[in-house]
Amino acid sequence: MYSQLACRESRSDKDSLTRAFGFFQSAAGVFGYLQQRIVSECRTQLTTDMSSYMLTTLENIMLCQAQECVWHRSILSHMKDSNVARVAVQVAEFYDLAIESGSQGSLAGTIPPNWLDHFKVKRLYFYAEAQYRKALDCLANSQYGEEVARLQAAQEYCSQINELVTYNQRWSKTLRAAVVDMVRLQAEQVGGNRVRAERDNDVIYLDPVPAPTALAPISPYKLAQSKTPEIVENPGQYLGEEELGPPLFKGLVPFVIHQAASLYEDRKDQLVAKDLIISLDELTADCESVLNSLNLPHAIDAIQKPVGLPPNILVGADEIKSEGGFIGLKRLLDNALSSNAAATNLLTAAESALNEEAHEDLQVRQGANSGSPRARRAESSELTNTFRAEIAKYREIVNKARDSDATIKMQVDTWAKFFALLGSPREEIERQVPSTTVNPLTDPHHCQIVERLQQYLSEVAVMRRERLKSVEKLKRISSEDDITPALTEEMQRLAALSSTPILQFELHQFEDLFSQKLDKYTSWRKYIDEEKEAQVELLDTIREANQAFLMARSNHPLLQQREKALSNLETGIKRFRDASFNLHDGARFYATLEAELQKLKEGCLDFAMARHLDALDLMGVGHGEIPRDISQLPEQHNGSPPGQQQRQQPPNLVWDPSMPLKYATPK
Repeated sequence: MYSQLACRESRSDKDSLTRAFGFFQSAAGVFGYLQQRIVSECRTQLTTDMSSYMLTTLENIMLCQAQECVWHRSILSHMKDSNVARVAVQVAEFYDLAIESGSQGSLAGTIPPNWLDHFKVKRLYFYAEAQYRKALDCLANSQYGEEVARLQAAQEYCSQINELVTYNQRWSKTLRAAVVDMVRLQAEQVGGNRVRAERDNDVIYLDPVPAPTALAPISPYKLAQSKTPEIVENPGQYLGEEELGPPLFKGLVPFVIHQAASLYEDRKDQLVAKDLIISLDELTADCESVLNSLNLPHAIDAIQKPVGLPPNILVGADEIKSEGGFIGLKRLLDNALSSNAAATNLLTAAESALNEEAHEDLQVRQGANSGSPRARRAESSELTNTFRAEIAKYREIVNKARDSDATIKMQVDTWAKFFALLGSPREEIERQVPSTTVNPLTDPHHCQIVERLQQYLSEVAVMRRERLKSVEKLKRISSEDDITPALTEEMQRLAALSSTPILQFELHQFEDLFSQKLDKYTSWRKYIDEEKEAQVELLDTIREANQAFLMARSNHPLLQQREKALSNLETGIKRFRDASFNLHDGARFYATLEAELQKLKEGCLDFAMARHLDALDLMGVGHGEIPRDISQLPEQHNGSPPGQQQRQQPPNLVWDPSMPLKYATPK
C-alpha cells in the first residue's frame, strides 16, 4: 500500500518527492518488519515470496526508490554537485544490494528477469551520474585533470550500459522507454563534456590526468532508511480508531458458546412458540368456536339492522363480483378439470409409446437366432424403468389432484345458489334476505338483554386485542433475549475457579444458567392461566345472556329467518374465498405439471423412436419402409440386410470432365 501511494505521486516537484520519499521508507520498513518480527516467528514452511531473500530484496528496492527521490530533490534544489554525487553513489549501492539479494538461486522464477535487468542499468547509471557530478565539482574547483578522469570513468559506465542494451535483445525489449531515453541523454552529456574538458586541458590547462583507479572514492550520502510505521508496529493502539476500525474478531467466542447459545435458543423457541403462544392461540380459537356456535354477533346484527345488509356481507359480495362471481369461479373449476384431463392424456400418451416400444421389442426377439444382434438387443424393461417410475409418480399426483378437484367441485355445487346470489346486484341480495321495517324487540326488558349481550361481546373484542398485544410483546422479548454475554461471563467464572490452565467446557455446565434465564417466562404461564379462567367465566356469562336473548326473540320467526340467511351468506363468502384460492393455486400447479409432463412425454417418444429405428436396422428395413408386422421379416445374414445383394449399385452421380455432355432431345 505504501509503495502504491508513493508511485501515485507525480514526483515532479519538491513536495511530491518528499511525500514519495516518506512512503517508500515506510514500505521498506514494513518489509523489514515482516522479516524480523513475523517471518522469524513462523514455525511452518513459507512460500518463496515470503522468504528472507525476497523480503530483503523488496526492502532494498524500496530504499533505492526512496534514495532516488532524494537525488531528484537535490537536483531541483540546486544542491552542490559534490553532494549530488554522494547521493547518487548511495542510490547505486542500494541497487547493488538489490541485485545481490535478488540473484539468489532460491528466487529463480519468483523475481522477473526484467527486474534484475532494470536494477543493473540503474546501478551503472547512478555510478556514471556520481562521476559526472563529481567532474562538475572538479571543474568548479579548477581541478581539470581530475575532471577529465572523472568524465572518462563516467563514460566507461555509459559504455557498459550501451553494450548491455545494444548486444542483448532481451534488455532492449524489457527496459522502459523512459529509462532508455534517460540513459541516452546521460551518454550525450558525458560525451560532450569529456570532449570539451580534454580539449581545454590539452590546449590551456595542461593539468596531469590521473588514472581512474587512482581517483579518490566518492563517499555515499545515505538518507533513505527503513522506517516501520507506528500503525504497523503497534496496531493495538489504533484499534477502534478511524485508521483500523473495530477489531475484526472482537465478537469471536469459543465454539462451545455457540453450541450452548443454540441449545438455549431451541429450548426458548420450544417454550415460547410451541407452548405459550400456541396456548394463547388455542384460547382465541375456542372463544371464536363458542361464539360461532351461538351465531354471535350475527344474531344481534339481524335485530339492530332489520333492513339492508351488514357491512361484512356487502364487502364480501363486492369481492365476489370483482372475481367474476359464480361464472368466474365455474370457469376456474372447468379449467382445473380440463387441465387434469390433459395431464392424464399426456401420461397416457407417454405410457402408450413405451408399451408400443415394448411390443415391438418383443416382435424383434421372436425367431431370432441365439447370439445374433436381435437376440443380444437390450430388453425394453431394462431401459424404461426410469420412465415408468416417473409415469407412476406423476399418475399418483394427478389422481390426488383429481380428488381435490372433485372435492372443490362438490363444494361449489353445494353452495352454487349462494355464490350466484352473492354475485347478483345488491338489491337482489337484499330482496332474498328477510327484513322488517320495525325493531322486533321493542320491550324495554328485551332491549336490556340485547345491550348486556353487546357489552359482553365488546369485552370479548377487548380481550382479543389485549391478547394480540401480549403475543407481540412475548415475541419481542424472545427475539431480544440474547444469552451469549451471560454465557461468556459464566465461562470466565468457571475458568477462574479452575485449578488447571487447560479447560474443557461441556454443555451441562451451563444448565443452571439456562434455568435462570428461562425463569423469566414463568410469569407468562400465570398470565395464560388467568386468561383461561377469565375467558371461561366470560363465555359462561355470554351463554346465559344468549339464552335470555333466544327466549326474547322466540316469538319472532322472521327475525330467526333473517339471522339464518345472513349466517348462510357469510358462510358462502368464506366458501367462495376458499374455493377461489384453491382453484387459483391449482391453476399454477397444473401449469407447472403440464410442462413437466410434456417433457416426460417427449422423452418417451424420443426413446421409442430411437428404439424403433434401431429395430428397423436390425430387421433390414429402410427407414422409409413401414412393415405391417416386423416379426415376419427374415433374420440378417453376414451383417447385410436381405435384398441388399440384389439391389443394383446406384450410378455415379459425380461429373467427369472427360465425359461429353448429353442433352435431352425435346419430345
